[in-house]
Amino acid sequence: MSKIGVMLCGHGSRSQAAVDEFAVLARKLPALLPDDWMVDYGYLEFANPVIRAGLDNLREAGCERILAVPGMLFAAMHAKNDIPSVLNAYAAEHGIAVDYGRDLGVDARMIAAAADRIADAMAQADAAEGAVPVQETCLVVIGRGASDPDANANVSKIARMLWEGMGFGWCEVGYSGVTFPLVEPALEQAAKLGFRRYIVFPYFLFTGILIDRIYGFTDMVAAANPQAQWVKAGYLNDHPKVLETFAERVTEILDGDTAMNCGLCKYRTQVLGFEAEVGMAQESHHHHVEGQGASAPGSNVEDCEKCDTFCTGACRLDSGGHSHQHTHGHHHNHAHGHHHGHDHDHHHPPYPHADHPMGPESVRKHLKSS
Repeated sequence: MSKIGVMLCGHGSRSQAAVDEFAVLARKLPALLPDDWMVDYGYLEFANPVIRAGLDNLREAGCERILAVPGMLFAAMHAKNDIPSVLNAYAAEHGIAVDYGRDLGVDARMIAAAADRIADAMAQADAAEGAVPVQETCLVVIGRGASDPDANANVSKIARMLWEGMGFGWCEVGYSGVTFPLVEPALEQAAKLGFRRYIVFPYFLFTGILIDRIYGFTDMVAAANPQAQWVKAGYLNDHPKVLETFAERVTEILDGDTAMNCGLCKYRTQVLGFEAEVGMAQESHHHHVEGQGASAPGSNVEDCEKCDTFCTGACRLDSGGHSHQHTHGHHHNHAHGHHHGHDHDHHHPPYPHADHPMGPESVRKHLKSS
């Protein structure tokens, strides 16, 4: 039998703490896999080691087949385009089999892990401030936010499962970037509901700039609404059930169960509002920030000309889409089935609701005065 290697493909972060937490997960994962499997990891952008470095380690150790999984909660552009582009290019260059698995997705174990983090936060708040009935508590789930409506919808599904499963009085959903509502307007809307307690839960794997953003806006809205308790729950991190889900995403590749949720994939289906993106080229858009290191420009809010105590996302307001040259001769393919060869400019399609008042435009009021 071929020697098997496992490649955990992370997003990468400008936050060294986030990079360190991902590395811990990669070190814990082997305990849930066969003893003779080798595990390595790498990052798509900013952080080192890059994905190719981890693949090199596995190949040089004699692995003849690599099972790769995205270290991400849901399948959006990074998991559908960027990572498989890197993997396919590497496989073609070195003549090695690289099989790609699916995202963590909406999974009962992930929901259980999320519920544990929320329950821990509630217990700590009860001990510190007095118990509040769950029916008098509003849960606010904050997801990453993407230009993929299917991934954004999965955050709402997770939130509903937590809301109904735990019996909260109400639930709101917000996002840290790209889409709407962003954190601050989501929390401001929730505050109008008049609940005694608000639990703000980041549905994130690791810490980083976006967690700081979520907690920073929570503190701001809490200061403006002191009549209620505001509780910041912890993110998922290396919860045992998260590790179990990652392990299954690896082992299920051997059974051919690698298809992401294609039913509402904007690259295959004319999803409302995103019709122009059907059949888009599958390619990586992150060569320009690959391996810059976790302390890349933009990593320190102290150096930011637009933000004060935490990153509000204001620096992205005027970035818009951009184009740059790629000259590749290789062919891409993965479980979603959109594929191509390319030697052309590529353009990031503008998010269709970029000017939504509860989206990124909502942070303009926090710009520093020059």
